[in-house]
Amino acid sequence: MHPKYRPDIDGLRAIAVGSVVLYHAFPKALLGGFVGVDIFFVISGFLITTIILQSLAAGDFSYRDFYARRIRRIFPALIVVLLTTLLVGWYMLLSDEFAELGKQTVGGAAFVANLVFWGESGYFDTAAETKPLLHLWSLGIEEQFYIFWPLLLGLAWRKRWPIVRVVLAVAVISFLVNVTTVHPLPAASFYSPASRFWELMVGGILACMRLKAPAPNVWRSHVQSVLGVGLIVLGLVMIRSNKAFPGWWALLPTLGAVSCIAAGPNGVLNKYLLSNRVMVWIGLISYPLYLWHWPLLAFVRILEDDPLNLNPSFAHRAGALVASVLLAWATYRFVERHARNRPGPGTLKALGAGMALLAALGAVIFFGVLEPRHNGARLQVVANATFDADYYGGFKREMIGDQVAYKVGDGPKRVLFLGDSHMQQYAPRALEMARTSMLDKDKSAWFVTRGACPAVPGVQADKNVGCSEQRDAMLAYAMRPEVDSVVIGSCWNCYFVDHGALEYYFRGADKQVHPFQNGDGIERSLASLEFMLRELARQKKVYLLLDNPGGPEFEPKHLIEGGRLTHMDATTSTPTTLLPPGQKQLNERLRAIAEASGAEPIDAVAALCKDDQCLRTMPDGAPAYKDANHLRPRYTREEASYFDRTLRAAPGSAAQQPAR
Repeated sequence: MHPKYRPDIDGLRAIAVGSVVLYHAFPKALLGGFVGVDIFFVISGFLITTIILQSLAAGDFSYRDFYARRIRRIFPALIVVLLTTLLVGWYMLLSDEFAELGKQTVGGAAFVANLVFWGESGYFDTAAETKPLLHLWSLGIEEQFYIFWPLLLGLAWRKRWPIVRVVLAVAVISFLVNVTTVHPLPAASFYSPASRFWELMVGGILACMRLKAPAPNVWRSHVQSVLGVGLIVLGLVMIRSNKAFPGWWALLPTLGAVSCIAAGPNGVLNKYLLSNRVMVWIGLISYPLYLWHWPLLAFVRILEDDPLNLNPSFAHRAGALVASVLLAWATYRFVERHARNRPGPGTLKALGAGMALLAALGAVIFFGVLEPRHNGARLQVVANATFDADYYGGFKREMIGDQVAYKVGDGPKRVLFLGDSHMQQYAPRALEMARTSMLDKDKSAWFVTRGACPAVPGVQADKNVGCSEQRDAMLAYAMRPEVDSVVIGSCWNCYFVDHGALEYYFRGADKQVHPFQNGDGIERSLASLEFMLRELARQKKVYLLLDNPGGPEFEPKHLIEGGRLTHMDATTSTPTTLLPPGQKQLNERLRAIAEASGAEPIDAVAALCKDDQCLRTMPDGAPAYKDANHLRPRYTREEASYFDRTLRAAPGSAAQQPAR
């Protein structure tokens, strides 16, 4: 049994999908548009729960029929989009990108995309904007909910438990998981079904309450309608991607959506806004529109000449949106309706077989059995560089208090390496020194790093929760007698070049916020760095690791010539590129700070650059960088001899590697 059709719910779907699509295409136009997904969750929870409870009440609920309906609803459009995305990916992508797309396809076809992307999330993860199937994470959440939810409702119904109380209790548990993990484990909070199910259950609770409750009176419906739309608008306007989300902020769109649904079709805004013909039409194509828009935008971004340019031109994005709407309408008209009009078991078998074949095809692509069109040997060398990211492979994991450290060597004199990923990138060199007996026998290397967390007291970014606590704890530990020497390093270019990093600021003893941009945060930070180095140098041998050059020209894919729609090849004719002037100036200033404070500078620029021309390839022509800023493990392991002095006191070990 299905609930009576309500055009206003299709109108609510239109708000949800419109918000998401607009945000993905033009983020600055609707900064909180991503909360449209949360509105979808509430709608799905309400409708699915209503269907299940009505069927249970009628005594004809069947798990087989329930999942057959889900297959007919979800599979047809998804199969078309997955297949099309793979075909376009084969034509456009490089081998590393195509392999990643294969894994995404397996996740999407098996409805575990959220778990796949959760597992991939990390500091060195590929830019989200260039993952063509990233949006399928939300579909994974929903389908996992559809496995768990009928079982719980069926059990509660048979046992005659108070369903509303049972559902509410489970929803509260899920919500608590959400708010307690959103800061320490943001990726888990975003992708985990345990922290997302409550959003679907909010709609489910309303369905449970409405099963026997009378319809709301007219004025209450009007109030709920206005309140619901108001909360949704508030969420779209107030919520930002840099806020801890979902967390408490997710209450705005979810409560707004449930209030709109509770208002019924006669609520004032439901009747005159959400039930508008245009809104209903968009709602009807909302599912295929959601499926199509993201791959098109991702491919447009990938086509941009600059691989770091994640904001294509307005015309390209607008064109992708128009194409999304046209494809969504065609998919709804000729695919979804066609599948619904063929209720026999043959259709279900064909849909199941099609999805299984797509999953198998994705696996074949992921394991490299099927290569894309752009698969030349020199292109593969570039692709290998982007995959090269195992910086701590071979290290022993240790704990320093409650902080994770990565150790190599068994000497009693500990060399403590503190900083962000630009310190982490030298871990392979320390491991290689231990392997080749270049590491002093009385020393051991201990790396304690955190991505985007500069080793400067007082420097903060709101999104990097826990950075200050870890940094302060490790700086205090650096003073202990078992620590022989300390190496401080970070992506100084990322934080201090030009106007400084947007989200960073300095907060010192005065507790005042001093932003990097349009403030004096950079100057205060550099002063804090010098003070910290001076205090450390009074008791320890201290090194300041200066930053390596970085920028778009160092990105491995900048070695590629040609176009994705025509022919591509990698060049070895330009092994160097110009050192950005701002980085040169900062490097000289940091060297002066080190010398003034008693720390020994390790100048990566002096080793990597000559006459302001800096290496971007290795001696064999392979890229020296993993991305635009990080030296790849192979380079630091084989070539970064300028780093050796931190762990080796042998004569001549401080000699720097000549630039090629």
